[in-house]
Amino acid sequence: MVAVFNKELLSWYLITLKLKETVEAAKAQSPTASPLQLNGHQHRSTDLLTGSAEEEEESNSPDYEWVISIKDKLQQARQDEDSGSWAKLNIYRIPKCLRNDDDNKAYVPQTVSLGPYHHDRKKLKDMNRHKWRSLHQVLKRTGHDIKLYLNAIKELEERARSCYEGPINISSNDFVEMMVLDGIFAIELFRGVAGGFHHLGYARNDPVFAMRSFMHSIQRDMIMLENQLPLFILDKLWGLQVGEPDQKGFIARLVIRFFDPLTPTDEPLRKVDMTKLESSLGINQKATFDPLTEHGGLHCLDVFRQHLLRTGAVVAPRIWIKRKSHTARVADKRRQQLIHCVTELRESGIKFRKRKTDRFWDIKFKNGILRIPRLLIHDGTKSLFLNLIAYEQCQIDCRNDITSYVIFMDNLINSPEDVGYLHYCGIIEHWLGSDAEVADLFNRLCQEVVFDINDSYLSSLSEQVNDYYDSKWSTWRASLKHNYFNNPWAIVSFFAAVILLCLTLAQTFYGVYGYYRPN
Repeated sequence: MVAVFNKELLSWYLITLKLKETVEAAKAQSPTASPLQLNGHQHRSTDLLTGSAEEEEESNSPDYEWVISIKDKLQQARQDEDSGSWAKLNIYRIPKCLRNDDDNKAYVPQTVSLGPYHHDRKKLKDMNRHKWRSLHQVLKRTGHDIKLYLNAIKELEERARSCYEGPINISSNDFVEMMVLDGIFAIELFRGVAGGFHHLGYARNDPVFAMRSFMHSIQRDMIMLENQLPLFILDKLWGLQVGEPDQKGFIARLVIRFFDPLTPTDEPLRKVDMTKLESSLGINQKATFDPLTEHGGLHCLDVFRQHLLRTGAVVAPRIWIKRKSHTARVADKRRQQLIHCVTELRESGIKFRKRKTDRFWDIKFKNGILRIPRLLIHDGTKSLFLNLIAYEQCQIDCRNDITSYVIFMDNLINSPEDVGYLHYCGIIEHWLGSDAEVADLFNRLCQEVVFDINDSYLSSLSEQVNDYYDSKWSTWRASLKHNYFNNPWAIVSFFAAVILLCLTLAQTFYGVYGYYRPN
């Protein structure tokens, strides 16, 4: 036995033994082999020896681990490209360019987590006990076995994972359990708000499943982009409960009803729309898919956005700003200026009126009057707008209608005085501390947002307003009204001065006329 203490000598020794075995095996298999064949075996053996030597030399290189890590990353990139998972992605993480410390609570749930992004947050673990209570209540009410739900969601696991961004480091069983638990919990909340929690078997003083102020914080968390569940998971879980696996549309209507308090307007839903919505939430589970959500949805935030824009703020593409190029969307504040602020528009003679409609984005302009629907701003409005804007920024096939509206209002509001005047006109109603907070809210909503005003549904209206603003006649008329007709005494003084001027002109005329024509 030979003791070898040097690693490199040991490697060479093993390679020599391997070479010897290869040559002897070749001779034993072909005792009549020609020298050329033996020479070929020797060449292959030499290649093996050379290759092993090169690998040994490469492994001892100081950059060996670095090269291996690069190859691993390229392999992961190749797998991502081959899987094509980006096409199915629709539940995004908030881009870092849109996130800042002041808006962190608007993007991160504070009460309940849904889905994998905030699943492990310790602060949200307390809600898991109530999620298990909701699952127990459903199993007791339906008489189903838990395996029915686990097996059904297991078949949808790969599709559900592809909806989320980046690798989800959760085991298969844990992921399926999370989808079932969070999905059942969300459906119980939807049904309880729509029809009453006592009908579902919950106590009147239940700490979670009851109509309390605590429900508002849950609604605000469940509308966040990072806190979404795929809608097809909710449809599947509801279909299993009612015994119809292909159930679609009912959950979408429940979503509209559940998040209605977050709607940024206090104008009531149109009677015809409310009738359709309430009838679709009745006992008949086979009701026709509601027109408010006829396009379906990807998740709750997407469904609620479609509801807010239910008539479709769709306009034909237009080019109305004379620029060198606007084929690409750029984050440039100069290109986000749709119109002037309220104070400047008032000085040019433009009037502001409240428009009676529940569609807060439906703004009209005609004959110098800008009609804007009532906008209600509460403590959940900021989070709602920020998540809607982030979703429109991330989803490639999504229009930027909410972003266009917010930027339009940001242009109108430059100071607390602008907010105060819109409040005086009945256009803005807010529950915040002061008008300055409202102005600051709108001035911060669209920071670092990629936006091109040529893609805005309000670009045509803005062009009309700007043309009116640039009109000299409207400016002179507004200046005359502001300087001479701003109060009753000024109006009396103006007409008195006009009459006195007319009498003076008449006296001068007759004096001159009498001088030349004395008779």
